[in-house]
Amino acid sequence: MDQQIELDRFDQGYVHIYTGNGKGKTTAAFGLALRATGAGYRVFVGQFIKSERYSEIEVLERLIPEVECRQFGRGCWLRGAPSQEDIQLAQQAMEAIRQVMSEGTYRVIILDELVTALYFKLVQLDQVLELLAIKPTNVELVLTGRYAPDQLIEAADLVTEMREVKHYYQQGVLARKGIEC
Repeated sequence: MDQQIELDRFDQGYVHIYTGNGKGKTTAAFGLALRATGAGYRVFVGQFIKSERYSEIEVLERLIPEVECRQFGRGCWLRGAPSQEDIQLAQQAMEAIRQVMSEGTYRVIILDELVTALYFKLVQLDQVLELLAIKPTNVELVLTGRYAPDQLIEAADLVTEMREVKHYYQQGVLARKGIEC
């Protein structure tokens, strides 16, 4: 019986949230993707808001075919109110992710910047909570982005907050290829 309990705990997938105003949320999620593929798992990454060819996307496509990455955005940042196109792209992403979950192909699903998309009202909280509810039991689901609301934090199994203490962008250093993008 104890061996069965341990096996069940091992096979159980959990919900992670990487949030906060500090650097490293996407990096942590991609680190988990690397670890998961090393264990033989397939990984799906859905990026909300983003559409640029970041270095992490380039390396995944070149070296790690077990990771599928789709971008559902038209930029990198939202400034001001989102456009109707931003909202439509996020809604298309939600539909694609529901489909990915129903297929059962991936052991790890990373939804990069979904929490930020929620903050900007590209998606609604009830839609995100529905994803958590329909998540297959063996799937590890990772959500990243700033501004995680309390209700989402309560629904998650693991929450890590990246807190900015000091950052060189405050001295005017922009995102650097291979380091931030």
